[in-house]
Parts: sequence; structure tokens; C-alpha cells
Amino acid sequence: MKRLHRLLCPAAWSIAAKISVALVSVALIPMSFTTYYNLRQSLDSVEAGEYRKLELLATSTASRLDQLMIDIQRVVVQVSSDRNVVNFLAASTSSERSALRPNLQQTLQNIFRSNPDFDAVFVMDRHGRAIASTDPNFLGQNYAFREYFRSSIQGKSYVSSILVGETTKRPGMFFSHPVRSPSGEIVGVTVLKIKGEAIWAIANALQVDSQSYTFLIDQQGVIISHSDQSRLYHSLVPLPPETLQLVIKDRRYALNQIPSLDISELQVMVRAKHTGHTTYRFPPQQMPRSVGFAPLQEQPWVLGVSQPREDFTKPLQRLIWLHGSSMLIVGGITAIIALFLARRISQPIYALTAAAQSLEQDDFDSRVLELRPKLEKFASSQDDMGQLVRVFLGMAEQVRIRDQKLKMQVQELHIEIDETKRASNVAEITENEHFRQLQQKIQKLREHKVTVSETETDYYQRLQTKVQSLKQRSLNCEA
Repeated sequence: MKRLHRLLCPAAWSIAAKISVALVSVALIPMSFTTYYNLRQSLDSVEAGEYRKLELLATSTASRLDQLMIDIQRVVVQVSSDRNVVNFLAASTSSERSALRPNLQQTLQNIFRSNPDFDAVFVMDRHGRAIASTDPNFLGQNYAFREYFRSSIQGKSYVSSILVGETTKRPGMFFSHPVRSPSGEIVGVTVLKIKGEAIWAIANALQVDSQSYTFLIDQQGVIISHSDQSRLYHSLVPLPPETLQLVIKDRRYALNQIPSLDISELQVMVRAKHTGHTTYRFPPQQMPRSVGFAPLQEQPWVLGVSQPREDFTKPLQRLIWLHGSSMLIVGGITAIIALFLARRISQPIYALTAAAQSLEQDDFDSRVLELRPKLEKFASSQDDMGQLVRVFLGMAEQVRIRDQKLKMQVQELHIEIDETKRASNVAEITENEHFRQLQQKIQKLREHKVTVSETETDYYQRLQTKVQSLKQRSLNCEA
């Protein structure tokens, strides 16, 4: 209990412990603040770098998709201005179209075979009916309800989302462009459909690790590309009723309902204009994930790169470990140096304390033989501690000399006291009334004459007995 109290009470610590704690505190406390500040700055920098890496990956993939759309749009424009396509749509009679159909069909087939990602190439008249196609399934179908027809018949180029074909039920992306006659009149629309798998292949080609994936959303926030096919055509957040009605009416996904993943954290991705990042959980019980996203330039779509937060934080954890280990190493070295310095400082103090105790207990002469080598070693130092030891040794020598003188004076005084006491005792005995009476009796005895009847021997025996009796009485009185 006493040791525990000393441990918990800094005032009871040894000088070495106090000096060690003071030195370690002076070294580690400022270093701790500095380390924390540097670590915080480093973590922020590394975290920003990791987010930036995800954003750059998303941007590079989005750029590839933009370039694909630009290239295909150029093909569609080229087909729309082809002489065979223009002449066929500008023909006013069925016989003229029949004569021009073989050339038109050959042109469409050449375009279709130029790229394996093309799903179909077809031409629509001004009413939205497909009148020529590389896929017979499209012939005779009316697509006037499709946005790509409504937009292009008004003179605009159009790029659709990844739609599910009404006829083929195959997902794909539709590129359309108006066909104008030599006089500038819009006589029809050319449509080129690419396979949805082509878009998915470009998006899914980017894979940071086994746990990461990319996904693409359209302007409504509906997923149109995902490595997990079960999540296709799901919205990130619930769609507003009017938007949901428009999507269903347009039959773009061949669905009567658009399920929602309800990931509110990803709301920032919908119609995003700039690159960014965020963190989300899906499902809520899973580990958090980080996502970097980038918008496409050719379409109001946004591509996201999702990565587990655990993988994302590995560089941060490594940085924390490096800073922590360096802090421990520096702290350990500082503690060792502090203990060494504290020991060097406290050793002279301990030696002086032992010498002072021996001086107090009158054991300085015996202990000085043991302590002298240490004290002389410390006294040789030119610092304040050496000066203190030298002063102490001089003081101790003076105290020792004074102590010896005092002992001699006490001994002499003791002798004088004994003689004085003896003289006082003798005076007390001789000046006693009883002693004077005894002396008078002895004097009378000396003057008393021996009786006739007593012999000389009897007389002296009687006298001796009286003397002994008087001495005994005298002793009893003194006691």
C-alpha cells in the first residue's frame, strides 16, 4: 500500500524518477503535438490522393465512352448523308424505292459489318416506320414513340440511353440523325444501334481490385451498366412520380416499374456536372464503400468507380502505423536517454545523502572510506554538482574537526565535573553534624583512660567496635 501511494504521489517520487519524467515529458509532449499535426495533414493528403485516384479512373473510363459515342455519331452522320440513303428516302414512288433498295441495303450491311459492336442499322421514314434494316425484325415496325425518332425528325442528332429493344428485347444504345434531301427537307431518320454489352465491356474493363466495380447511371439516376446484372435498371434513389411515369411511357427499359436501391448517399451523382466522391453502404449492414465519379461530356450520364472502404483506408492505416512506430522508437530512445541523464544527475545526490546520514549518525569516518572514491569522482567535475560535492566535503571536514574538539572539551569538562562532585561530596560528609559528633566521640575516646578492670586488649576491641558502629551509621545517613 505504501509503495502504491508513493507511485501515485509524484511528490514522493525519487529525484531520478522526477527528472526522468520531466525530461521525457519535455521531449515527447511537443513531439506528440507535432506528430499528430503532421499525421493529420498526411492522412488528409493521402485520403485526398486516394479519392483523386478514383476520380481519375472514373474520368478516364468516361472519356473512353465519350470517344465511342463521338465515333459512332460520326458514322451515323456519314450514313445519313450517304447518296443511297438520301435517294431512297427522297424517292416519291414505290417503284423508285424498289430500284434503290439493293444499293441502300448494301450500304447498311457495309456499315453493320464494319464494327462487331453494332447490333443493327435501319432507316425510318417521316412517320417513324422502319423501311430498311440490317435486322429483318425491325422492318415495318413503327418507332414514332421513341425519343430518338422524335428528336431527329425535328433536325437534331440524338443519343439514347441503354434501352431494351421493343422488338428484339436486347439492350442497346441508339444513335439517330436526320436525313435531308438535296433541297434540305427532312425525309427520314437513320438509326444505328450498338450492343449494350459494348458499353458494359468498356465500363467493366476498369477494375481496381477483386472487390471494386464500375457502374453507369443515366440522367434519371437509373443504372444502365453494372457488373452485377441484377442491379441493372434500378434507380439509386426513388424516382419522382412524374419521372417514373415518363420512363414507363417511353418503354425505354421494357419495365412497368423501376425498383430503387434507395442509396441516398449517391444522390450527389445524379446529373453531376463535376467529378467528385462520396461514401455509402449497400446493403446497410455491409462494410462502407467509397466511390469516385465523373460525368460524361456527350451524355448527361455519370460513371462511378466503387471500392471497399477497407481497401481505400489501407494506405491511411500504413501511414498511421509508420507514424506510430516512429513515435514509439523516438519515445523509447528519449526515455533511455532521460533515465541515463537522471541517473548521472541523481548519483551525486544519493552519495551526498548517504554521506550526510553517516555524518548525522556519527559514522562519517567509517563511511567516508567507502564513499570517498565516488565523492572525489563527482568533485572532479567542473559543473554545479561538482562544486556542491566539493563544498559538502569541506563542510563535512570542518564538522568532523569541530566534533572532535567538542568531544575533547566534553571529556575535559567531564573530568572537572567529577572532581568538583567529589569535593562537594567530601565537604558534604565532613560538614555534616553527625560527622562532627563522631569526631568528638573519637576524640573523647582517645582521651579516655583505660579502666583498671579492663585489659588493654579488651579496651581496644571495645573502641574498634564503636568505630565500626559509627562508620555504619555514617554510611546509612549518606544513603
